[in-house]
Amino acid sequence: MAVYMVERDLPGITMDQLAAAQQAAIRTGKEFTSQGKDVRYIRSMFVPEESHCMCLFESPNAELVREVNETANIPFTRIVEAMDLTPSGQP
Repeated sequence: MAVYMVERDLPGITMDQLAAAQQAAIRTGKEFTSQGKDVRYIRSMFVPEESHCMCLFESPNAELVREVNETANIPFTRIVEAMDLTPSGQP
């Protein structure tokens, strides 16, 4: 499956709101997968000084990633295919 990066500009977001958005992404991805729409939240990186967040999802296509984020009501600016370069043996 491909990896997709979801970019978000989140000015004024608190850490509690960011954590809630992350949980919504995880939960919604699991709900989609249980319905036969295979999409998985991987992780996020947040740049506080820029209020910029980048989230990685694994999915066969970008449309499923878009659907998960829209269903979870998490704003995003774009979704692009990306390469996850996590070294082998790392979580």
